[in-house]
Amino acid sequence: MPINTSNSNVATRENRIGSITGYVGTLHDLASQSQCGTLKGCSRCFSQSSTCLSSCGLGQLSAIRDVAIIHHGPAGCSVASSTAYYMTKVMAKKRGVSSNTIYVGTDMNENDTIFGSTESLRKIILEVNKRYSPKAIFVSSACATGIIGEDIDSIVDDVREEVGVPIVAVHCEGFKSRIWATGFDIADHAILQEIVKPPREGVKTNKINFKNFFESARPEIIEIFKNFDLEPVFLYCNSTIEELSHLSESLATTCICGTLGNYLGNGLEEKYNVPYIRSINQCGIAGFEAWLREIGRVTGRSDKVEKYIEEQRAIYIPQIEEVKKELAGLTAVLGMGPGYTFEVSRVLEELGIKVVWALAWHYDKKYENGDVPPSMKYLLDNDIDFGASVADQQNYEVMNILNKYQPDMYLSRHPGSTVWAIKNGTPAIYVADEYMIFGYKHTLEFAKTILNSVKNRSFEANLAKRTKLPYTDWWYKQDVDTFLEEVK
Repeated sequence: MPINTSNSNVATRENRIGSITGYVGTLHDLASQSQCGTLKGCSRCFSQSSTCLSSCGLGQLSAIRDVAIIHHGPAGCSVASSTAYYMTKVMAKKRGVSSNTIYVGTDMNENDTIFGSTESLRKIILEVNKRYSPKAIFVSSACATGIIGEDIDSIVDDVREEVGVPIVAVHCEGFKSRIWATGFDIADHAILQEIVKPPREGVKTNKINFKNFFESARPEIIEIFKNFDLEPVFLYCNSTIEELSHLSESLATTCICGTLGNYLGNGLEEKYNVPYIRSINQCGIAGFEAWLREIGRVTGRSDKVEKYIEEQRAIYIPQIEEVKKELAGLTAVLGMGPGYTFEVSRVLEELGIKVVWALAWHYDKKYENGDVPPSMKYLLDNDIDFGASVADQQNYEVMNILNKYQPDMYLSRHPGSTVWAIKNGTPAIYVADEYMIFGYKHTLEFAKTILNSVKNRSFEANLAKRTKLPYTDWWYKQDVDTFLEEVK
């Protein structure tokens, strides 16, 4: 689907690429329906919890150094500023750089929601620009501004010349999509619309855009890419506006998570012919090697990549094989975003662990280029199948599945989900760090982490004995699709 940067609004994932938040069945059925275009989502007559897309969108933008986020909405909507503080202060300090990014809420009140507050917004933009001199300004809407139809685009256009720095309207109304990953797309759209410039004439570079969350493996990846004479540009954590303005000059774009970087990768490819690396992600051995080989092919460095792979396999494969002997026969349930659910399940299969069920917090039927997500295609092509459901952090469904299958472990990227598994007596592995299973070294460490978790279950067992859960025997006897009905 073409990306239209002349409009500040972004179509939701539901409307743009057919994403869903409700499904129960098998992996094979989910992937098959995705390929042939027959997949339909389901809705719930009961929903327990979810996340606001504005936190994802503004969390991404607030990670950029020396910018201003102006969240035009009630004070409560500015809760996302806590994420901004973490990104600005903690992550910048870890990197050894300074950031003067600020996050301002406009504190809309009842009067503003009746009569509008565009004039107040104009004054706030000008004052923020005068007081803090940001390198760029992102003016975001909230649910309240979206409901009353506040025209933030006109205000942004009116003050553009006066502020003298890139300024863009960011439509982040939380109600517009059930899929919070739409927030990632909204942030990418803002960058493509206003920050990224056409490539400079005659400029040649060895840079490769690398979209990730927190750049925790930055030094390691820089060293890996040196083997191929490539220089990674990490996005967006601790990026500068100057760096982002030149993304169109890079040799390629890649990402740690397909859900996170799909929109930016496709946008740069469509608009500036920067190739987007479409492979299974870097988790595990098969994923890491497929990813490196695709980078080698796109950048003309295949020989260097093969040399590196051969050297690393000699070091790590024998060690991984030893740990696999102790993991064989274990079972697992997963609950993560789709960019990791179907990648980590592949890694578990590589390690000899049987996945009995996987929950994805949403599911993208097809990406912007019309292809089924590479992770799903890989599992389908390799005849890997297990129970699968799509549930946007519905922990009551997770508990039903854990009780039914009694797996040896539960893996999630969200701590609120792992807590419930532990209370149930199931060893839980919190896959918090995006690089926890990156490449040979971290796949070995991941395998050892699993082994340690399943060997010592005393904490989970003791906690389960002393915890009274709110779930009745009636619920545990239900099929997990009890509250699902097909969307008409």
